[in-house]
Amino acid sequence: MFCFQCEQTARGTGCTEVSACGKDPITAALQDILLHVSKGISQYAHRARKLGAADPDVDNFVIEALFTTVTNVNFDAQRIKNMIGEAVAIRERARKLYEQAASEKGEAIEMVNGPAAFTPADEIADLVSQGTSISIQKSVQEKGADIGGMEELVMYGLKGMVAYLDHAIILGYESDELNAYVHETMNALCEEQSLDALLGMALKVGEMNLATMELLDRAHTETYGHPEPTEVAISPVEGHAILVSGHDLKDLEELLKQTEGKGINVYTHGEMLPAHSYPQLKKYKHLAGNYGGAWQNQFFEFDAFPGPIVMTTNCIQRPNGYKNRIYTTGLVAWEGVQHIADRDFTPVIQTALAIPGFVETEPRKTITVGFGRHAVMSVADKVIDAVKAGQIRHFFLVGGCDGARPGRNYYSEFTQQAPEDTVILTLACGKYRFNKFEFGDIGGIPRLLDVGQCNDAYSAIQIAVALADAFDTDVNSLPLSLILSWYEQKAVAILLTLLHLGIRNMRIGPTLPAFISPAVLDVLVEKFNLMPITTPEDDLKAILG
Repeated sequence: MFCFQCEQTARGTGCTEVSACGKDPITAALQDILLHVSKGISQYAHRARKLGAADPDVDNFVIEALFTTVTNVNFDAQRIKNMIGEAVAIRERARKLYEQAASEKGEAIEMVNGPAAFTPADEIADLVSQGTSISIQKSVQEKGADIGGMEELVMYGLKGMVAYLDHAIILGYESDELNAYVHETMNALCEEQSLDALLGMALKVGEMNLATMELLDRAHTETYGHPEPTEVAISPVEGHAILVSGHDLKDLEELLKQTEGKGINVYTHGEMLPAHSYPQLKKYKHLAGNYGGAWQNQFFEFDAFPGPIVMTTNCIQRPNGYKNRIYTTGLVAWEGVQHIADRDFTPVIQTALAIPGFVETEPRKTITVGFGRHAVMSVADKVIDAVKAGQIRHFFLVGGCDGARPGRNYYSEFTQQAPEDTVILTLACGKYRFNKFEFGDIGGIPRLLDVGQCNDAYSAIQIAVALADAFDTDVNSLPLSLILSWYEQKAVAILLTLLHLGIRNMRIGPTLPAFISPAVLDVLVEKFNLMPITTPEDDLKAILG
């Protein structure tokens, strides 16, 4: 196996035996084949769309297949094998769609090669053997680190984008333009591309990811209301309990509906924390609070939680002593873990009622969330006045993914050392490094503003654009610095969005992506002055002078 799509890849170069996330060589090979066959689907779907023909089932399958291969989503070899079989059937459906459209238009039917002509084996062992012929490592060896790495940058950005797109689709918000773009890009990755063309493709991913995050933002706010500043309990209360982790607000909503009146308290974990700020979710009185921190702490946090756990999206790790009380939904899977189909949470509820839960109510402690663009811009005049009066010297956006690799304490140290006349915006699970610290306020404006989930980077971007407009300048000229942490492909998509927007001088860490070669990094440094983090002291000095 070979995988280097996440920040924690072994030795900073690539996982070759067992991935840092827990993915084994069998699962890795099956994911590579699923991705390969999905490219073949897009080869036909892209050609069909150029002739005016589309099939939503084809579109949705490719989106789900890509999301399935995101870090920490699906570790169940049999389920992935089943998806490969489905992919072959979907590819045949896309082929017929294309050929029928071509015939109706009087166009010559093109013989499509590459992934479109690949025939997966029937057995897992043979599929694993086939995986070596289409592996990332082989591609990089044949094409070189620059071209091969840039292809992976485009692919990882696309994976991150479709993860957000899938969440929007679940809430009934779809975009034919985005569906078409997915096939167009997958098809382009089957063809020879220059380094310049791939850089353009990467920035295009960023552009389309911005549109995707905007769609998801609309899906969330029109379904659940605009986030409001909300105090969230981080101390448990006595009683039966269920813990929900991941990102899928629809799963949480359905669980809240099904547990209402049953004497069960529901707690959020990880990226579910921002759910407490949505009016249509926080109205449920048994949404009791947030438990624990970021995804990488689940081994001991889940083990200590006195109830069942529901994993709704990527973030799952190998379950240990709690394997008999953890459940997966959607695309998430782990071999031997019970999967919830059609959002029927009856097994979870039964497990929760069979376990005492928390035996006492702890003294109440809270943190505040819900500072999305709607909330922040409602007090924009106060923020602008504070900047003009010299009360706020600088804004820091310190956000992104958390992880277990040493060096992520940089972000907690950076925020603690940030001067008291600075404001910190944050989003995604990286905030758990510092969101329980006391930062105080500046003239009633909290110094720490939790914008939300990773996809709420859209909200942060809108705040920055509004401030730039207010000061009659551009975002790069604002007293604003972006200090980013990354882990998986959604963070890659957001980085590409920021680069598409022309944002310069960003700092990223704790390490740079292994798939970006030195030559490509030089291009990004030259065009955008993208920098690795150093130390909090040196970076603060460089930023503030």
